[in-house]
Amino acid sequence: MPKILTRVVVLAGAALAIVGVVGCDSTAAPAAVPGTAAPRQVTVIGEGKVDGTPDTLTISLSIAATAPDAIGASNQTSSRANAVTDALVGQGIDRKDISTTTVTLQPQYGSNGTSIVGYQSSNSIDVKVRKIDTGPQILAAVTTTGGDATRINSVTYSIEDDSQLVKDARSRAFDDAKSRAQQYAELSGLGLGKVLSISETGGVTPPPPSPIRYDVAAEAAPMSPGQQTVGFAVTVVWELG
Repeated sequence: MPKILTRVVVLAGAALAIVGVVGCDSTAAPAAVPGTAAPRQVTVIGEGKVDGTPDTLTISLSIAATAPDAIGASNQTSSRANAVTDALVGQGIDRKDISTTTVTLQPQYGSNGTSIVGYQSSNSIDVKVRKIDTGPQILAAVTTTGGDATRINSVTYSIEDDSQLVKDARSRAFDDAKSRAQQYAELSGLGLGKVLSISETGGVTPPPPSPIRYDVAAEAAPMSPGQQTVGFAVTVVWELG
């Protein structure tokens, strides 16, 4: 007898179960009552995706200074970080959207690798820009104020509240599952009955976009948020009759 590949609906006798093999369902199917025929059903996985436009820009930057002593290095870094923060506030950034993520102070060694010749202090700051069209001006303010001590580590676009997009993607996922189940029912010569179970199988949202590297020494490149995809997947079991 020839082997039957996946995505094939198997019919063996009038009362055998019908199984849609689009993925695996983690929800156990209803067991047949002893002495009765196995329930006829179809299990499918539906997917839905919705594109959204990012509304938030996060800038990750660092400010570093080197001095012969630890206090001098720390003071220089703090002074520059405060100046950059004030410049950001002057550009309309709320102080609550400016957060210090890392503070470091490390000794700098001479050529012999043992004697300390100075100290380097560094402050890393994340800035959330809610008016993303002001991104280039914000970057300009940061680099102008911080000068050569400033490094822009990355700029990343995101969607701050994607709850409505998730709802839309969930609806599309269910509609997709129903369409697949309906097709299997028609191919089997049966009707699509009531839903027996629904389980979320995890989103299908692609990983976040790679951060954009920004070189303060180079001419500012055009910035565009593009589109991001929010996705959802659902496993649904339908009764067939």
